Amino acid sequence: MLRSSQPLTGPNRKRCREDEMLLGMVLDEGERGFIIDTRSAQAAKQARMTGGGTEPKSSYPQWRRLHRPLERGRPLQESFIKLVEACNDTSINMDRWLSRLESCRWLSHVKAALSTACLAAQCMDREEASVLVGRGADGTDTTRLVTALAQVILDPSCRTLVGFQGLLEREWIEAGHPFHLRCARSAYSHARLKQEAPLFLLFLDCVWQLSRQFPFSLEFSEHLLLTLFDNAYASAYGTFLCNNEKERCLCKVKESTHSLWAWLNQPGEKKKYLNPLYSPNALVIWPSVEPQSIQLWQGLFFRWIRSSQYLDEAWAEIQRLVQGN
Repeated sequence: MLRSSQPLTGPNRKRCREDEMLLGMVLDEGERGFIIDTRSAQAAKQARMTGGGTEPKSSYPQWRRLHRPLERGRPLQESFIKLVEACNDTSINMDRWLSRLESCRWLSHVKAALSTACLAAQCMDREEASVLVGRGADGTDTTRLVTALAQVILDPSCRTLVGFQGLLEREWIEAGHPFHLRCARSAYSHARLKQEAPLFLLFLDCVWQLSRQFPFSLEFSEHLLLTLFDNAYASAYGTFLCNNEKERCLCKVKESTHSLWAWLNQPGEKKKYLNPLYSPNALVIWPSVEPQSIQLWQGLFFRWIRSSQYLDEAWAEIQRLVQGN
């Protein structure tokens, strides 16, 4: 699996011989690969006027392009804000609640992200083909979303607590997802910053969907996902600070702050984030992306209006029973 930003072909449809050679070396003679473009075909076409675009198919004869548009930026942020507002409004009736849930389109974004990740995973697992994900904007947002989800689906090591931390470090932090820009404000802020978008939250929501559909296959619990969400927006640790590795080096983040991972992996803390029902599963986990299978993450979106006391007590009892056996 590879990932990239969009090629700078421009209105003159320039070629990049080095890029053509690089992708040509990925495949042996007779093999084929898939380019999953997270923009619509129309958006890719329009990008040519600002320097972007797509490569000419004739220059990449072994690669087949698949467009799977995913929202990013302002539309995704507005969807998040509308959902939080609807969830916090306890005065609405059933019809109004269902209408607002539908109009915010958050669950549609979850479904689209999972569907695209499944497509990437299927190309690799069933077609035994190489996959290049991206070709959209800077390649730091929806590209990371798809590649990270595909790895959770395909690779059982990414479903362990340590492996999942490594996945986040590799695909989101080191690869340059701009946390400072994307998570600058919460959904409660009246400010509408142009660069803000809950891509990382969307990823966590998709992982929660996987954990709900495969309750024995992920070593970590919902509590870890909630903790990661909290720390992405406000944290006492430096793990999610800045926008890329260059900024973290300039700000000396590693020298001046503590790591969230070091805290989570302490024996006393680690057990709080483990799934007591976990049973290692070496198989690929294929989630259902049918509308009926995608559910609202109540543990996150209702956490400010609904107590989790009874659920926490239930999990504590499950842990006690499992440890007792």
